Amino acid sequence: MPVLKTYKIYIGGQFPRTESGRYYSPVNKRGQKLANVCLCSRKDLRDAVVSARGAAGGWSGRAAFNRSQILYRMAEMLEGRRAQFLDELQQMDYSAASAEEEINLSIDRLIYYAGWCDKYQQLFSSVNPVGSPHFNFSVPEPTGVVAAIAPQQSALLGLVSIMAPIIAGGNTLVIMASENKPLAAVTFAEVLHSSDLPGGVVNILTGKPGEILSWMADHMDINAVVYTEKDETAKKLLREKSAGNLKRVHFYDQTDWKTDKAESPYFILDCQEIKTTWHPVENNAGSGGGY
Repeated sequence: MPVLKTYKIYIGGQFPRTESGRYYSPVNKRGQKLANVCLCSRKDLRDAVVSARGAAGGWSGRAAFNRSQILYRMAEMLEGRRAQFLDELQQMDYSAASAEEEINLSIDRLIYYAGWCDKYQQLFSSVNPVGSPHFNFSVPEPTGVVAAIAPQQSALLGLVSIMAPIIAGGNTLVIMASENKPLAAVTFAEVLHSSDLPGGVVNILTGKPGEILSWMADHMDINAVVYTEKDETAKKLLREKSAGNLKRVHFYDQTDWKTDKAESPYFILDCQEIKTTWHPVENNAGSGGGY
C-alpha cells in the first residue's frame, strides 16, 4: 500500500501541523487519495496573523529593490523544482501540457511583480497642487496584514497571482490554498522557505475556506481581505462582517488567472493606503532662494 504524504501548513517560516489535529484527504477524478492535508482551525488563523503582524514592519521597511530580488529568487527556485510541481499538478488532474503552462505562467508572474517592486511608487505617487505655500505629496504605503482565499480551481497559478502583488507592495499575507488541489500550494511554501523570504511574510493554510472566511472577516488585526470565488453568500458575509472593523475587501471573482489581465500594478495598489503629507515651502530670501 502506498503511504500518503502528510502536507503541513506554513506559519512564521516554519512547517507546523494544525493545532486541531484534524486532517482531510482530497481525492482526484480517478478516485485516488492525494495526501493527508491539514484541516486548519481558527487557532491556526490566529497564529498566522500574529506571525504576519510580527513580520510586517521589517518587510515594509525593506528596500523595494530587495523585495524585488526575493520575488525573483522565488521564480528561480520554482524553476528548479519544476519536476516535482509537474508531478503534483498531474496528480491533481492537470494534463502534462496544462501543468507545464501553470508552472510557466507562475514563474512569469513572479518575475513580472519582481519588476514592479521598485516602480509602482513612481506610478501611483503624486505632487498635488495646493493654494498655500506648501508641498503636498501623496504616496502609497502598505495596508498591513492581508488575508486571502486563493482561487479554488487553480492549484498554483492562482495562489501565486494573489500572493505576488500583495507582498511586492510591502504587505504580509495569510492565504488559504485550494481545498481540493492543495499539494502544489504546500510545496510552494518550501520554495518560499528557500527564497530568502523572512518568516511570517507569507503564511499558507489549508482546509475549508467556508470555515475560515468568517474568522478572517472578524479578525481585528487583519487589514484587508481578498476573495476570489463567486459565492454570493460568502461575499455578503465578508461585506457585513468587515464593515465592523473597517477592513478593506477586494473581490477578484471575474479574473481569468491565465490571461494578461491577471497581472497589473493595480493589483499592488489595491492593498495600499494613500498617505498624504504637507510640507511648508521655505522662503529664504537672504540666500537667494524662495518659491
